[in-house]
Amino acid sequence: MRIVFCGTPQFAVPTLKRLLAEADFQVLAVFTQPDRPRGRGQQISFSPVKEVALAAGVPVHQPEKIRDAASFEFLQYLAPDCIVIIAYGQIIPARLLPIPKFGWINLHASLLPKYRGAAPINWAIANGESVTGITSMRIDAGMDTGGMLLKSEIPIAPDETAPQLIARLSEAGVPVMMNTLRGLIAGSLTPQPQDHSQATSAPLLKKEDGLIIWTSSAQQIYNRMRGFDPWPGAYTTFRGQTAHLWGQPEPRQLHNNKIPGEIFFDSNNFLVACGEGTTLRILDVKQEGRKRITAAEFVNGAHLKSGERFGS
Repeated sequence: MRIVFCGTPQFAVPTLKRLLAEADFQVLAVFTQPDRPRGRGQQISFSPVKEVALAAGVPVHQPEKIRDAASFEFLQYLAPDCIVIIAYGQIIPARLLPIPKFGWINLHASLLPKYRGAAPINWAIANGESVTGITSMRIDAGMDTGGMLLKSEIPIAPDETAPQLIARLSEAGVPVMMNTLRGLIAGSLTPQPQDHSQATSAPLLKKEDGLIIWTSSAQQIYNRMRGFDPWPGAYTTFRGQTAHLWGQPEPRQLHNNKIPGEIFFDSNNFLVACGEGTTLRILDVKQEGRKRITAAEFVNGAHLKSGERFGS
């Protein structure tokens, strides 16, 4: 099978590496996002997918917009059997969809039709899901609305963060994509339509998604801490400044006379009252312009007293 691969982040790398290693696949070219400034130093760097492609000697193309005429003509010239697309970062225009014989095959990090959109892993964790998965699908003109091919269900650990789950799902996606492509070649797979009435959304994360709502339960806040790690994180205000928090529910410590966001202590634990009578134990804090420190360091440095509040 002659393949063009479209992808950008580390999540796409394990599948690309497997495609390059298997004798029954030929990767003709790789499309990835243009080089961007990254990190604190804002130095221009290659995407993880570009680094793998260059190391393998595969031609790399980085159009600002894949809908441009040059990309259309180049893909028509290559006439691939299939285009594999994993976390590429651009919407594919309808006129490009008919170019590959077997279509554009996407690896989506949810059990479709749940969590359609750009951040399915983050929102699955943030919403407290205990199970997610990988779905291979043939993309159409909608947002993750195309016919489904294969699925693999993956449990979410109670304390798992988004980066940890991303790493696991990226590996779990490899056999799903390999089996999908081989099934298409063999003619043994037929795309199954999604039940659109069951669809849920997983939009691109925004900074405001990380704002802690203290009337939520401690578990709900903890889920968002895990799901929005490392960005936008979970943050609140303290003495007029933004503070990012890390913590976990304290199931043995219930309260019924405290205001959500109120700080209190028990056996040297730094606790915050949350909704539904629940309590969050704070582990680490990062205030504006400062480094991340332990809860004990924060309590000592801020001369914290019971009764003060976050988010006021």
